[in-house]
Amino acid sequence: MTDKKIIVQFTMLTFCIAYLVSGALIALGQFGFSVHSSIQESLQHLGMNIPFAIYILSPAIASYIVLKKNNKIADFKEWLKTVFYAKNNIALYLFVVAGLALYFLIHLAVSDRIEMVLPFYMFFLALPGNLIIGGLEEAGWMYIFQPGLDKKYGFVLSSVYVGIIWLLWHIPLFFIPGTGHYEGHIDFGMFAVQIIAFRFLYGAIYKISGKGRVFMCVLCHTMFNAASYAFGIPPTTWAGTIAANALIVLVSIVTVVIYDKKNRRIV
Repeated sequence: MTDKKIIVQFTMLTFCIAYLVSGALIALGQFGFSVHSSIQESLQHLGMNIPFAIYILSPAIASYIVLKKNNKIADFKEWLKTVFYAKNNIALYLFVVAGLALYFLIHLAVSDRIEMVLPFYMFFLALPGNLIIGGLEEAGWMYIFQPGLDKKYGFVLSSVYVGIIWLLWHIPLFFIPGTGHYEGHIDFGMFAVQIIAFRFLYGAIYKISGKGRVFMCVLCHTMFNAASYAFGIPPTTWAGTIAANALIVLVSIVTVVIYDKKNRRIV
């Protein structure tokens, strides 16, 4: 089974799961149903939140099914070990933290905001939930999809292509009642810029982490979502969006160029 066929299977299955489930949630929303973000409300409305979790986890679900079907992994345990392989150089962890800190600081500074919406400790409390609702997306996008496209199109084009596909996958969020994207809570244009820019960052993290090390991308995505929750979900202004995301793209490209040159010298 070629990488191309696996990528096609993964993409089709991801969107089938995501759009079928989100379509049902959107339809139910017309009758007053909505998803909920707080723990108490989530427990009271499991009928909406369980399918919502399936929608968000669709890339991870498709990743496991497609890899198992094509004998790329032996079982669920092997898949989990690959996704959560955390034995990386401390410099990689520092790169993730520094990249996110740079993004938020620039975004907030240019947007003329200095306060956090919630106390800082909420960032840590939000990490477990955002691992499931966010971070584990990378178990699909970065386990199969983006690395496969990178082989054919290179770092820049693969980041743009995956960013566009990822944006299409996110579109139902703007129509599901109760999400942070619903009814104009997030500007779609700013969100699109952010989505594509962060594919560059995740792609750079994956590349410098070493082949097959998905965990650093999972961690970065989880931390980003948790920080967005604590700071108040960006993007908030066009100036902050352009400045922060342009810097993220630039840092990502420079990082990959330096990494590739260093490895060519070693070889």
